[in-house]
Amino acid sequence: MIFGPQMLDAWKNGHVNRWLAANCFGDYYTRTGLDLKQREMITFCFLMAQGGCEPQLIAHAKGNMNLGNDRDFLLKVVSQCLPYIGYPRSLNAVSCINKAAE
Repeated sequence: MIFGPQMLDAWKNGHVNRWLAANCFGDYYTRTGLDLKQREMITFCFLMAQGGCEPQLIAHAKGNMNLGNDRDFLLKVVSQCLPYIGYPRSLNAVSCINKAAE
C-alpha cells in the first residue's frame, strides 16, 4: 500500500474525503501512462509547489518512500524544484521529508 492501512476507511470521514477518494484515487491513480512511483513523485511536487499543504506533503513523502522513492531521491527532487518554488517552500519540503523519514 502507498499510504498504509489507516487509509482504507478514510473515505468514510465526510463528504470531502469521499470526493478526494473518488477523484484522486478513483480517477488519477487509475490512469495509465505513469507508474505509481512517478505519479507519487509528481503529486509530491505539486503539493510542495502549492505550499500550505505540509500535512499532505508529509503523507506523500511517506507514500513516496513506501514506493521506493527514498529520502535522498526526494531531497534531489526538492533541489530541482527550488528555482521555481523558492527557498521557503523548499525548506518546508525538506522538513516534511525529514518528518516522514522518522
